[in-house]
Amino acid sequence: MMLETFPVGPLGCNCSIIACERSKEAVVVDPGGDVDRIVACLEESGLSLKHIVHTHAHIDHVLGTAELHERCGGAVCLHEGDRFLYENLAMQGRMLGLPTSEVTAIERGLEDNESVAFGDGFLLVLHTPGHTPGSVSFVLRRQNDSGSAEEQVLLSGDTLFRRGVGRTDLWGGDSDQLMGSIRTRLLSLDDDTRVIPGHGAETRIGEERRANPFLAF
Repeated sequence: MMLETFPVGPLGCNCSIIACERSKEAVVVDPGGDVDRIVACLEESGLSLKHIVHTHAHIDHVLGTAELHERCGGAVCLHEGDRFLYENLAMQGRMLGLPTSEVTAIERGLEDNESVAFGDGFLLVLHTPGHTPGSVSFVLRRQNDSGSAEEQVLLSGDTLFRRGVGRTDLWGGDSDQLMGSIRTRLLSLDDDTRVIPGHGAETRIGEERRANPFLAF
């Protein structure tokens, strides 16, 4: 399985390209800008974009969605709980001082515990509200994977960071929901699970269980 992550856009959102090496089908997670770089990565590896998925709909995670969809295709996927944010990107841009972008149609609503398939792999959707009502995290898996063949990877969006958690003072944020999502959904994963957050450095679930000051309980 191919996995490449790099910061994009004005706020350094971590964008991930995940692909099946056999089928060359790919998923892009959180295309928050720098679409030329994303497209170049897809083309250099000969990948076909099947899905554009989002951990949530804050503008820094969706800024490049419309352009990427226009240039490469791929079904645009978002949890229904964040549709109101996605449809108000202009308002978000004004409040945060960021450029706005066009909005393209959401073609698939993400639901808790469903799978987004591509080639021999899939992303398991975990609804993890709190940062936003429709925030989700993704667990990368292979089809028919026993759980021991490959390192387990979590893309946590802005729910969990290295030594931090997502802010809840923006539209629809709820601190109790956020902590509940982390404790019941994310901390239930194995300690050696690799965590790719929405911003900043990678971590492991076990590291955050032991050392994240926001999770002391």
